[in-house]
Amino acid sequence: MPKAQLVELYARGLGVIEEARIEFGTGFNVLTGETGAGKTLLLGALELCLGGEAASSRYAVTSATRAVALFARDDGTELVLARESSTSGRLRASIDASPSSAPILREVAAGVIVIHGQHDSLSLRSRQEILRIIDETGGVDVSDLEAVRREIATAQARRDSLGGDATRRERERDYLRFQLDELDAAAIEDAHELERTLDELTRLSALRDAQGELLGVIDQLDGDHDGAVFTQWARAIQRLPRGAGVDDLRDALDGLLDDARANVHELNARVQPDQFDPERIAELDARAAGLRLIARKYGGSLEAAVALRGEMAAQLEELANAQDLLAGLDARLEELTAHEAALATAARRAREEASDRLTRRVNAQMPRVALPHASLRFEVLGDDGADARLLFTPNPGWPEGPLQALASGGELSRVLLALSLETAHDDVVAVFDEVDAGVSGQVAQQIGDCLLEVGATQQVIAVTHLASVAAKAAHHFVIEKSVVGGAATTRVRRVTGDQRVREVARMLAGDARSDEADALARRLLESVT
Repeated sequence: MPKAQLVELYARGLGVIEEARIEFGTGFNVLTGETGAGKTLLLGALELCLGGEAASSRYAVTSATRAVALFARDDGTELVLARESSTSGRLRASIDASPSSAPILREVAAGVIVIHGQHDSLSLRSRQEILRIIDETGGVDVSDLEAVRREIATAQARRDSLGGDATRRERERDYLRFQLDELDAAAIEDAHELERTLDELTRLSALRDAQGELLGVIDQLDGDHDGAVFTQWARAIQRLPRGAGVDDLRDALDGLLDDARANVHELNARVQPDQFDPERIAELDARAAGLRLIARKYGGSLEAAVALRGEMAAQLEELANAQDLLAGLDARLEELTAHEAALATAARRAREEASDRLTRRVNAQMPRVALPHASLRFEVLGDDGADARLLFTPNPGWPEGPLQALASGGELSRVLLALSLETAHDDVVAVFDEVDAGVSGQVAQQIGDCLLEVGATQQVIAVTHLASVAAKAAHHFVIEKSVVGGAATTRVRRVTGDQRVREVARMLAGDARSDEADALARRLLESVT
C-alpha cells in the first residue's frame, strides 16, 4: 500500500476558528499553543474530515463550517476528504469533490490515517485490527487456512445442492418430479403461446360481442314483439285517416317503412353467428388461464418456465446420480476438515508465539512512555487464535482488563505510542493528541524521542504542551487566539528560527519570558539537530 501523508488541513467557521490552513511536512509535526487557543478544534476539524462527529468540537459547528483534509501518497495520487454544513444545517461529506457519506469517509480514512486520542482509539476497537497487528508483526501467514476454509464452504454448498442426506434428497426429487409433471401436462408450445392465445381470444370475443349487438338492434327494430320500432311505426301509420288530405303523406310513410324493413332484412342477412365458435372461445379462455398459472408459478413468464423446466430436468438427473457424488464429496470434506484442523492448530500456535513476542517488545517500550509499572498483553483464543484481545494492567498485581476500560486518557495515548514504536503502520499518518499529558522532565524528553522515532517511518502529528516534546519535531505550528473587535478568533502559523525559539521559551516559562528561557529553548532545539 502506498505511504500516505497529510499535506494540508483547512478549517473554516468552526468555533473560534474563522479560517485556518496548515501545510504539514514529512516526519514529526507538532501543534502547540496556550490552553483554549483552539488545538482541540483543529483536531475536531480533522475528525470531521475523517467521517467522525468530533464530539469535542461538535458544538462549534456553524452554518459556515467547512473542513478539508488533503492527503498525498508516494505513488503520486491524492485524496481529498471534506465535510461542510449544508443550508439545512446538516454536515455533507465528499471524497475528491464527489458527494459521499460519513460511513464511507470513515472507511476510506482508515487506509490513510489513525488518530490516537486520550479517550479513544478506533484502531484498537476492533478485535480484527488487533489480530492484524499480531499477524503482521509476527509474520503469521494464514492464507492456506483461509483457502482450505473456502474450499470446505464450496464443497458443503455443493453437498447441500445435491440434497444433503438421503431423506432430504428424496423429498427434493419428489418435488422436482411433481413440478416437471405439471409443466409437461401444460404442454407449452413455445414461449409466445400465451400471447397468441390471448390475441385469438380477444379477436373472437370482440366478434361474438359485435354479432350480439347486431342481433339486439335487429330485434329492437323489427322483432316479433309489440315493442319493436317498426311495429309501433306501422300502428301509427294505420291511425292516419284516409280522405283527410294526408293520403299522399300516409303512402310516403308506408314506403319509408317498407324501405326500412328491407334494410333490416339485409342487416339480418349479414349476421354470421357461425363466424365464431363458443366452444372455441371457452377452450381459449381455459388455456389462457392455465398458461397464466404456469407462468406465475415458474418464473413469471412462459419463457422463464420453459428455461426452468430444463434446469429442473438437469437437477433431477443430477440428484439421481447424487449418491456417488455425495460419497466423493463426503470423503473430500472429511479430508479437508482434518487439514483445516491441523492448519488451525498451527495458526493458533504461531499467533500465540507472535503475541508473546509482541507483548514482550511493547512492554519493553512502556518505561520510555512513562508507564514503567504498567503492562500490556496480547491474547489469542479460539481454534485458530483468531479471537484476539488486548489486555492491560496499570500496576503490578492488579487484575488485567480491556485497555480502553482500565487505562486513563493519558495512559491510553502513551500505550498507543509504545505500540506504535513496535508496530508502526508506516503506510498511514499517526496523530497523537496530548500523548505527554501529566508527564514532565526526563520522561517528556523520552516521549519526544519516541515520537521522533515513529516519525522516521511515517508522518506523525502531535498536540503537546511540553517544550521538550515540541523541540524534537521537524515542523512546528502554533495555534494562537486573539480578540479583535470583541470577538475571539484563532489563527495558525508555522514557526521557524527565532520565532520557534520564542514559542519553545513560552512553553518553558509561560508569559515570564527571560534570556534564560530563550537560552534553554535554543539548547533544546540544538540538541535535536
